[in-house]
Amino acid sequence: MDPLDTLGRPLHDLRISVTDRCNFRCVYCMPKEIFGKDFQFLPRAEILTFEEIERLVRIFVGLGVQKIRLTGGEPLVRRDLERLVEKLAALGDLDLTLTTNGSLLAQKANALAAAGLRRITVSLDSLDDATFRTMNDVDFPVAKVLAGIEAARAAGLAPIKINMVTKRGVNESSIVPMARYFKGTGMTLRFIEFMDVGSTNGWRLDDVVPAREIVALIDREMPLEPMAPAYRGEVANRYRYKDGSGEIGIIASVTQPFCADCTRARLSADGSLYTCLFATQGHDLRALVRGDATDEEIAKAIAAVWTERTDRYSELRSGDTAGLQKIEMSFIGG
Repeated sequence: MDPLDTLGRPLHDLRISVTDRCNFRCVYCMPKEIFGKDFQFLPRAEILTFEEIERLVRIFVGLGVQKIRLTGGEPLVRRDLERLVEKLAALGDLDLTLTTNGSLLAQKANALAAAGLRRITVSLDSLDDATFRTMNDVDFPVAKVLAGIEAARAAGLAPIKINMVTKRGVNESSIVPMARYFKGTGMTLRFIEFMDVGSTNGWRLDDVVPAREIVALIDREMPLEPMAPAYRGEVANRYRYKDGSGEIGIIASVTQPFCADCTRARLSADGSLYTCLFATQGHDLRALVRGDATDEEIAKAIAAVWTERTDRYSELRSGDTAGLQKIEMSFIGG
C-alpha cells in the first residue's frame, strides 16, 4: 500500500521526534522567554517508548517510507538513543539518519555508528563563537560542536550535512565564512531561510535572508553553478563550486516553496502524526498503539490521514495564514 495525498504526493520520508526537550534555547526555535525553567515538557509516560517507535516505523515502511530521520528537540538528550537506532537499523535497507545540535556528538558518535546510524546532520549557525553563543542562548561554545563533527567523521557517519539557519541582523555575516570553512571538506553545508514555524519565535519576513542573496554572497568569492535535484522531494536547491571542491544547498521554503514535491510526515514524541511542518493539529497514533489496534488497523489509519492531506502552507503563506497557531518546530523536529 503506497498511499498518495490529494496532490499525488507519496509518503516516502518520516521524521521522528524522540523528545520535546533540548539543551539549547536557540532564538529562532525555543526562545528562552517561552521555554524557560518553568516550561512544562512532556511527562515520560506520554512519550513513545523505543518499542512503540519501532512498531510504528515498521508500519510506515509498509506504506512506502524509505527514509527515517530522528529529531527532537535535541535527540541526543534522549537516554540510550543508540538502542533505538539499533532497532530501526534492523528493519531493513532504510536511509536512517539523525539531526542534532552537535553538543553531545563527541560522546555519542561511536555508539551511534556501531548501532547502525548511516549518516548525520549537524545544526551549526555560525563559526564565530560570540555569534554562536548568542544564537544558542545557553553560552555553548562552537568549538565543542566542531569537535562533535570531527568525531562523527572519524566514526564513519558520512556524508555529513551541516545546517545553518540564517537570520537577518543576527548571523548573515557568517554565511561566507561558513561556506569557506566547509568548502573542500566533503561535507555539504545547507543554508535554511528563517521560517515561520510555530508561534513563539517572533518571525517576520524582514528577518529572512533570501536564498538568492545567500547564493550571490558566496558566488562573489567562490563561484557556483546550479545542480539538478538528486531525487523527488529534495528540499534543498543544490549548487556546486565551479572548481569542483564540493557543493552547498539552500532550503528556501519562504521565498521558493517546494510543497509540490513534499513527501514528508512527522511523528511527535507523544505519538501524534503531522503531515506538515506548519501543521496546526496532529493525529493521535499513540492511542492506537497502546490500545488493541492491529498493525493493519494502524496502517489504514495512517493511510487515511495521508490520502486526505492537502498541505501546501509555504505556497499559500500570506496574511491569511499569519495568525494560525502552528505546532512548534521543537515539538516535531525540523
